[in-house]
Amino acid sequence: MSHTTRTMIILLTTLSMLLATTVAQFSASVVCIAGQCLQGYTNTTIGVTVSTSGAPSDALLLPDDYTSSTDPQFLHDILTSSSLSISPSTGFENSSGSHSLPLSVALNPGFSLYSAPLYGGTAGFSALPTSLVTNSSTPVNGSSFALSQNVWVAMDMGSNGRVVFWDSVPNVSQLPVSGSMSLVDMQSSACSPPCSGSGVCSASGTCTCPAGFSGSSCESCAPGHFGPTCQPCPANCQTCDEGINGSGACLKANVTNAPSSCNCLNGVCGSDGQCSCKPGWTTAENGTACAKCASGFFLTATGECSVCQLGCTSCADGSGDCLSCANGFNQDGNDKTKCQAVASSTSDGTVCPDGSFASGSSCQPCSSSCQTCNGGTANDCIICKSGTFKLNGSCVSADGNGVCTGTSLIADNNKHECDTCGPKCTSCQIPNFTPASTVDELKCTGCLPGSFLSNGTCVDSCPSGTFLNLNDNTCNACDSSCATCAGSATFCLTCNNNQLASNGTCVSSCPANSIKTNSNTCDSCHPDCATCSGTSFNQCSSCPPERPVLNNGRCLPVCAKSQFFDKTSGSCQSCDSSCSSCSGSGSSNCLACSSSSQVLRGGTCVAANCNGSTNVVAGLGVCLSELVSNSTSSSNSSPLPTIPGLTTPTQQSSGRKLEWWEILLMTLGCAFIFLVVFLWWRRRARKRRTQKTKQFATAKGLDGKKGWVEKLVRFGEKLFGHRTTPSRRFEGGYPTISKPLPIPITMDSDKDNWDLEAERIELMKLRNAEEARHNREVEKMMLYGDYQYDRGDSFDTRMDGASMYTPVTGVPSQGRQVKQPVKMGTTAGSSVYSGDSGQSSTKKSKVRDLL
Repeated sequence: MSHTTRTMIILLTTLSMLLATTVAQFSASVVCIAGQCLQGYTNTTIGVTVSTSGAPSDALLLPDDYTSSTDPQFLHDILTSSSLSISPSTGFENSSGSHSLPLSVALNPGFSLYSAPLYGGTAGFSALPTSLVTNSSTPVNGSSFALSQNVWVAMDMGSNGRVVFWDSVPNVSQLPVSGSMSLVDMQSSACSPPCSGSGVCSASGTCTCPAGFSGSSCESCAPGHFGPTCQPCPANCQTCDEGINGSGACLKANVTNAPSSCNCLNGVCGSDGQCSCKPGWTTAENGTACAKCASGFFLTATGECSVCQLGCTSCADGSGDCLSCANGFNQDGNDKTKCQAVASSTSDGTVCPDGSFASGSSCQPCSSSCQTCNGGTANDCIICKSGTFKLNGSCVSADGNGVCTGTSLIADNNKHECDTCGPKCTSCQIPNFTPASTVDELKCTGCLPGSFLSNGTCVDSCPSGTFLNLNDNTCNACDSSCATCAGSATFCLTCNNNQLASNGTCVSSCPANSIKTNSNTCDSCHPDCATCSGTSFNQCSSCPPERPVLNNGRCLPVCAKSQFFDKTSGSCQSCDSSCSSCSGSGSSNCLACSSSSQVLRGGTCVAANCNGSTNVVAGLGVCLSELVSNSTSSSNSSPLPTIPGLTTPTQQSSGRKLEWWEILLMTLGCAFIFLVVFLWWRRRARKRRTQKTKQFATAKGLDGKKGWVEKLVRFGEKLFGHRTTPSRRFEGGYPTISKPLPIPITMDSDKDNWDLEAERIELMKLRNAEEARHNREVEKMMLYGDYQYDRGDSFDTRMDGASMYTPVTGVPSQGRQVKQPVKMGTTAGSSVYSGDSGQSSTKKSKVRDLL
C-alpha cells in the first residue's frame, strides 16, 4: 500500500470519528455568492470567510468567482478593501493564495466530508491521491460531502454495491441509496484519454506514473522493469525478461568492473582504476591496456597470446613463426616455429650427450633440474627435467591439474613451457594431469568480467539450452522440459514436445488471461484486462470488477458522468434526463440534478422553490436560503444586526475630478498639437504654391531660360542703357510709368507678341488708375475756399509741394510730400502728366500712342 493511500485512509478514518461526535453549532453570519448575500444563522462551513476592518460583519463566500464589480455593495466594499483578510475553511486553502481580485473560491482537488447536512459542522478534507488507491475500503461517516471539479469518488454502499459520485451531495439522507458508505476509489476525470489502471490522473489533466511505469497513460513498463507492477529487474542483472508481461528472468548479467571501464581489453580493472593484464598481454601503442602480446608471445587465431617455442625470443602473430632465436639456438629448418639448440662440443670436437654440457675439453653434467642444458646451474636449462616446465628462464613444477606452481599458467608438455590458459580465461586446469596430457584438454575455471563460463570456455552469452547463474556467472543447462530457460533450470521460456510456455511453465493450452503467440508461448493480458485479444491495454475482451466498463477495447473504472453501469448487461446506460448523475435507470435514482432550478429529494429531482429571490447554488445543489435561517433553535439568540448594503447593487465609482494643473497641462498639450498641425499645413501650402508657380512659369516660358542670342541682346541693352521693358514704380498705391516704352515695329516670335500685348494692357490699367487719382485730388481741392484755381486748360491739381525727387529721377515719389498752398498761375504742383502744357501734351500723346 502506497504512502498516499495510507495517508488518505488515516485522514478519512480520523474524520469519521470526529464527525460521529460533532454537534451542529449555528452562528450569526452573512453568506454570499456572487451577486447575492443573505444574513442569518448558519451552520455551513464550506468556502472562505472574508473580513475587513470597519465592516459591520464578516462574510462567508460560497464556491464562486468574485470580482470588483460583484453585487451587493456590502460584498463589494469588503472585497475592494485594502485591509481584506481571508480565512479559508478546510480544503479551500488555495483560494486564499492571493488577496487580489478576481477571487476564485473553489475546493482544492479532492473530497471534503461534513458532519452535518448542508455542508455544516466539522469538515475534513482528503486531497486527490498521487498514487493508486488499491485494496482499500475506508468507512465514511458524514451527512454531506463536496467534490472538486472533475473529481469522482467510488463508494461501496453495502447491498447497493459500487456507486460512483460526480457531484457534491448536500444531504446524504436524500440519496436513492442507503446504508453504510466506504470509499474505495477517488480519481480525476480531467485526463483524455483516461489513464490506465497503473496511472493516476492529476487535476491538470496529465497521467502521473508510479515508479517503473511509462507511456502517456502509464500503460507500459519503463526499461529495466517487468511485471504487472513494473518492478525493477534484479540488481545484478543488466537485461531481464522485461515489460508489463515479462517474467523478470535475467538474460544478461550486470558487469560492474568490465575491462572497458578502465580502458582495458584483456585484464581486470581494480578498485584503483588500474588494469591488471592476463599473462602474455601488455599495453598497446594507442594506450589501451592489455591490447597486444608481450615480448616472447604471439597472438593466436583464437585471440589469445601464447608463449613462443623454446629458444625463440620473438615470433609472428597468427603463425607463431620464430623471428629471432636466443644465443646458442638456430632456427629449425623443418619447423619455422622452433629454434634448435646448437650441439655442445668439447674443445676437441666431442659432442656432449643430453644431460651434460661442454666445459673445455670435457663434458660436465647438467643441474638436476635440467634435461638438457648449456651450463651447470638450474638457470642454464634448455629443457627442464620431466614434470617441470620452463618459466622466465627457470624450471617450475606443475600440480595435479597441470597448473604451474605459483602462477595461473598451464603446463604444456609439448613446449616444455608454462603457457596461457586461453581467450578470456583468467584461470584454467587440465584434470588428472600427466606427462601425456595435452593443452587440448584444458578447461577454463574463471573468466574476465563480462564473459561467462560455459562448459570449460568463456563466452559472451550463454548458449541456447542453458541459463545464466548470477551467483557464479556460469551457464547451466536447462531442465529437460525446457527448450530455453532463464533464471533457473525450470523457468522455461520455450518448451519441448510442442507445449506452450506460460509464466515459466510448460502447458498444453494458454490460461484465460493470456493469449497464444506465434512463438508457442502464452503472453499475459494487460493488467487492466480480464481477457484479451492482444497484450496491449486497448485490446481487452472483458474487464475485472475494479474496472468493469469495456469501452473501445479499454477497461475503465467508471462510465461517463451522465451514465451508470448496468451489471446485468455489463454496459453503460444513460441516466434520466432530470439527473446529471445517477445510480440506476429512471427519475428516482438521481444522485444530482441537471436543472439549476431543481434539488434532490429522495433520489428524485423536484422544484427547488427557494425562499425569496434566492436560487440554487451552482455546484452545491441547495438553495442559498436553505443555508441561512432567520432564527435558531436556541431561545436566547440575539436579534440580527442591521447591515447596510446587503441588497444594494454595487455603485461603481465614476472617477475622480481632474486637478487644475492637470487641466492646464491638457490644454497646453492640445494647443501645442494644434500649432504643430497649423505650421505643418502652412508649410505644405507654401510648397504647393511654389510648385504650381514653377509649373506655370515652365508652361508659359517664364522660367528665365534664354538662348545665347537673347542673352547677348540683353547684355547690349544693359551696356548702352536701352531698356525694352518699362520700369515701374508705385506712387500712392498706384503704378506709374517713369519712361516711355518703345514700340517694336516687327515681332520675331509669338513670345514677343505676347509681351507687347501684356505691356499694353498694363499701361492701360496704369492710365486708368492715374486718371482716377487725378480726379479725386481735384474734387478735394474744390472743397477749400481759401484757394483759387486757374480755370484754364492747364492747371495743377496736386496739393503737395514740388519735390526734387521727381524732376531729378523722372519717377514719381512713393513717399508722402509736405503739403503747400497752390497759387494761381503757378506750376509747382503740376501732376506727373502736366509740368507745363507742352510737356503734358507730349507725355499724354506718347502714352496715347502706346495704347
